[in-house]
Amino acid sequence: MARVGYARVGTTDQDVDIQIARLKAAGCEIVRSETVSGASREGRGELETVMQFLRAGDELVVLRLGRSTRDVLNLVHELDAKGAYLRVLEPEVTTAGDMGRMVITVLGMVADMELKFIKDRQRPASRRPRSKGYTRAARKLSMTMKSAAASPPARARPASLAT
Repeated sequence: MARVGYARVGTTDQDVDIQIARLKAAGCEIVRSETVSGASREGRGELETVMQFLRAGDELVVLRLGRSTRDVLNLVHELDAKGAYLRVLEPEVTTAGDMGRMVITVLGMVADMELKFIKDRQRPASRRPRSKGYTRAARKLSMTMKSAAASPPARARPASLAT
């Protein structure tokens, strides 16, 4: 039985080394990693490589589940068809038993809802009207200059505090 780890971070700002260390501490002989969005399984070449490698009795170990219920369930189904298992370290759960499959399904649904909430929070900011001087991510310089000109002047320091 091989225990194979898969580590993924979403941006180059994040450190995959912490996940790799945790996976090795969990007994993974092989660890594959990549930097790619966790929103879906598309574009995850290292995960596909791991999936091709796994055989009956093997265990795929990940730190956390993905954020798509469909992707998580498809992954569990593919592993089940191979006779392999999924083990998640945070929270500790495995598909080796029926209860573990149910827990992973529920956790996958919660992660999917979390992704929807993130997108819902981002949506209003991306819809700010351009007529008010907003761009996609920040105010236009002219808007900043207008607000700076409209703000009250800074108060002078009292003589007792001047140095």
